[in-house]
Amino acid sequence: MVKFFSLTGTYQHSWPTVTQAVWQKYPNPFASHVLSSDVIDRTVDPVTGVMTTTRLFLKSGHMPKWGRSLLNVRDAFIMEQSIVDPRSRRMITVTRNLSHTKLMLVEETQTYSQHPEHANWTEVHTDVRIISNTGWAPIKSRIEGFGVTKFKDNAIRSSKGLLHVLERLTQGARS
Repeated sequence: MVKFFSLTGTYQHSWPTVTQAVWQKYPNPFASHVLSSDVIDRTVDPVTGVMTTTRLFLKSGHMPKWGRSLLNVRDAFIMEQSIVDPRSRRMITVTRNLSHTKLMLVEETQTYSQHPEHANWTEVHTDVRIISNTGWAPIKSRIEGFGVTKFKDNAIRSSKGLLHVLERLTQGARS
C-alpha cells in the first residue's frame, strides 16, 4: 500500500527570493538533523536558461523503538533533483531517500511558483508518496503511518527553516 500526503502553502516573498532561500536552506536552526549538503551535478541550458541540479544530503534521524529492531543505522542519504525555469518562474524539486528504501521510501515533490494573485508572493505545492517494501502488511502499514506522521512534523520545521533563511536574506538586502 502507498500513503500519499499533499499540502499547499504561500510565502510572502518573491519567487526569486524563495528559490534563492531554497539553495541556502542548510544549515538553519530548524534542521540540525541535516549533517551535510553537496551539489553533485548542475547544468544550465544555454537556450532556455533552465537549470538542473542534483544535490546529496546526509541526514540523521530519530527512529522509534519498534523501528530500531529493524534498522540500527540512523543516518540516511537523500537525493534531491531540481529544475529551475526562470522564464516560467517555476522550481520543481524531487527528493527521495537513497538509504533504507526497503523499509520505507519517501518521495517528495515540491513546486515553487509565482503566486497567481500576488506577484511578490510564492506558492509551494508539496506531494509526498510513502511506500514500505516490507512484506508483512501490519508492519508495512505501521511504517507508512509513521512516515506520514513524521513527514507532517518535518514539514512544519522545514517551513520554519525556510522562513528563517528568507528573513536572513531580506534583512541582508535591507542593510
